[in-house]
Amino acid sequence: MLPCLGRKWMRLSTRNLKPTWNLINVVDASKTIVRGISGGAETIAKERVDTVVIGAGVVGLAVARELSLRGREVLILDAASSFGTVTSSRNSEVVHAGIYYPPNSLKAKFCVRGRELLYKYCSEYEIPHKKIGKLIVATGSSEIPKLDLLMHLGTQNRVSGLRMLEGFEAMRMEPQLRCVKALLSPESGILDTHSFMLSLVGEAQNNHATFSYNTVVLNGRVEEKKMHLYVADTRFSESRCEAEAQLELIPNLVVNSAGLGAQALAKRLHGLDHRFVPSSHYARGCYFTLSGIKAPPFNKLVYPIPEEGGLGVHVTVDLNGLVKFGPDVEWIECTDDTSSFLNKFDYRVNPQRSEKFYPEIRKYYPDLKDGSLEPGYSGIRPKLSGPKQSPADFVIQGEETHGVPGLVNLFGIESPGLTSSLAIAEHIANKFLR
Repeated sequence: MLPCLGRKWMRLSTRNLKPTWNLINVVDASKTIVRGISGGAETIAKERVDTVVIGAGVVGLAVARELSLRGREVLILDAASSFGTVTSSRNSEVVHAGIYYPPNSLKAKFCVRGRELLYKYCSEYEIPHKKIGKLIVATGSSEIPKLDLLMHLGTQNRVSGLRMLEGFEAMRMEPQLRCVKALLSPESGILDTHSFMLSLVGEAQNNHATFSYNTVVLNGRVEEKKMHLYVADTRFSESRCEAEAQLELIPNLVVNSAGLGAQALAKRLHGLDHRFVPSSHYARGCYFTLSGIKAPPFNKLVYPIPEEGGLGVHVTVDLNGLVKFGPDVEWIECTDDTSSFLNKFDYRVNPQRSEKFYPEIRKYYPDLKDGSLEPGYSGIRPKLSGPKQSPADFVIQGEETHGVPGLVNLFGIESPGLTSSLAIAEHIANKFLR
């Protein structure tokens, strides 16, 4: 892909840099074996580019689209063979209202603003979606104070339409439900995430953005107040114990939207003080689908009271009528940065995890039948806080924080990242474009 990238970018660029393909060695400061650029006479190809977005998940795509709409010449790099193959395709596909997050946090601001932008975008571009509403339920009297707190948070975050319901009112809406009290959020909904991402890709390409898949950013360095990125073909680098850079990119602006690998990538950028790279924590969440039913048991989203690390094992109904329960929270260890950098996570769903799902689901759906849960899929949350720690906010860093010109880092973009994606893109364009 890299030779093609070099030729394609030359056609789009106003500069006419002739690429060469002689590969030589340097050692990466992260102490993993990576090859890049030497200061000697023999060099690899160099390309000056305007803007590079690293990561073609839903947030990276939204950023690329927004920047291209504002006249920037954008190059999107992703190590996978297509867009949205990791966290963006392994979630609940829910449009969140903005209830759960501390007032004035980035999660609260971006979720509320992002929801407005997302519904507008879906309507304008005919992305399948539906504002079906959500019930957050208390299944015992001890949970009612937590439900009251969520109502308070949502109100402070200016989420419209929130209403506290007695148990009988909620069960009148959803006859299969059992609860003592519920918080109704009419602004919550569902969407077809793949269609949304596909539309973002098309919009970016219509504004002259270029996508390069199977392309990994090995490392980078700051030179003369510009970030230099060394990239290679993912398939080539994974087939060898040592990866050789095949192209040096010299962009004016770099947006690190690498998701699960954002911190690992940041540590490979020479000149960025590691003090500004937060620690990484990973929480796997499994989903199980409901089988043996003629119709979904619920019309709305049904969420329990949030748990540590997540929003609880909730029920969602997608646009095709498939009923999903999840995700749970399983804290996992990532032994080294290379594993997260190359997305070397185990996404298999252990069928035995359903044994923990049944009792949790039956708290609000007592008619769930034995044997009706089938393994679905799993996803990994890129978290900035670990077990027994308070939830962390999104982190969006620019030069004013870390001192590196033209570098924007996005860390910990977990839920509500999908809902927030267009708002995050708007924020980056407003704040960091010069």
